Amino acid sequence: MMENHEHFMKLAINLAKRGIGSVEPNPPVGAVITKGNQIIGEGYHKKFGEAHAEVNALDDCKSLGISPKGGTLYVTLEPCCHQGKTGPCSHAVINAGISKVYIATIDPAKHNNGGGIEQLKNAGIEVHTGILEKEAKLISAPFMKRAITGKPWVVLKWAQTIDGNVSFTSKDKKLKWISNERSRRDVHKLRRRSQAILVGINTVIADNPMLTARPSKGTKLLRIVMDSYLKIPPDCKLLKTAGDDPVMIYTSQYTIDKNPEILQTIKQTQAELFAYPDTHGLSNIHYLIDELGKRGVQQLMIEGGPTVLTSFLAENFADEIYVYISPQILGEHGGVKLAGPMSNLPQSLGLQNVTIKTFGDNVRITGLTSKALRELGITK
Repeated sequence: MMENHEHFMKLAINLAKRGIGSVEPNPPVGAVITKGNQIIGEGYHKKFGEAHAEVNALDDCKSLGISPKGGTLYVTLEPCCHQGKTGPCSHAVINAGISKVYIATIDPAKHNNGGGIEQLKNAGIEVHTGILEKEAKLISAPFMKRAITGKPWVVLKWAQTIDGNVSFTSKDKKLKWISNERSRRDVHKLRRRSQAILVGINTVIADNPMLTARPSKGTKLLRIVMDSYLKIPPDCKLLKTAGDDPVMIYTSQYTIDKNPEILQTIKQTQAELFAYPDTHGLSNIHYLIDELGKRGVQQLMIEGGPTVLTSFLAENFADEIYVYISPQILGEHGGVKLAGPMSNLPQSLGLQNVTIKTFGDNVRITGLTSKALRELGITK
């Protein structure tokens, strides 16, 4: 029987993955309903604000003309027991007459955290947990991380050539991108999963980026610039579009106090100036991470240059890393290299749960840090 339980939960996990990029900041969830080891309904959370996986699976039963009463529900995350944008899924499961529920992992959010399971048990439903728990935690890692720690899931992303260059110095205008178009489309998918994206001031000055997700999923992406000395150009694209999508300039209180005229200039653009005070020995990144967690940012994407990337690695804030490798050796056309700043890291770093995917001639390597797995409760 355990084999069947894992089989149906695996199907639910694969369903949940379909919602990634559309449901955030909600977690991706999948559900399968069976009777006599036969699937009678499937569903997943498709879009933020819309019906959850359990409700969609129950509706699927209705569309097939099969009653879910007496059936078994497999769901990747504990059914919610609170009223949000949708009603409590625990009530829907109880009202449908489901007799058994297998849950991959408990929802650690304060408004749930075992409450949904308790409601199901009180209604006489047999509940089991822990089927493919690790896999379920991994697909909803950003949600789990913030629910457990109150801080955002931090993703570091960069593109590089074989010889470690992340930019060009060539005067040839045709040399613009390190990664190819397919890789860049994949990056926009990653941006759509995020609630905030961060770069350093050098990236803004060199590239004048928009830092938007294209196409947008309809939610606002907070665009953050680390700019301790307020060097941001007044005519850059970020400031010009601050009224459309929010922009935060992360700087020091000392700089603001010494440059009141810059303060007024930036305020006129509708960008937010957020200053770090005396952090009492902690890094200013620490202060930013805490603030973003309080603001509800679930996933923070770092797309800065080597110095910014290295600072997040050195302070042990990275949870997940995406590296896009282009089969180029730039020679004299090479610009900034990763090896400079990263060679000063105080510790080595090995990634786990590594996956490799190709996008044409580009290779994407992704992996999780040991710290991330510990915080998720997957490893000690």
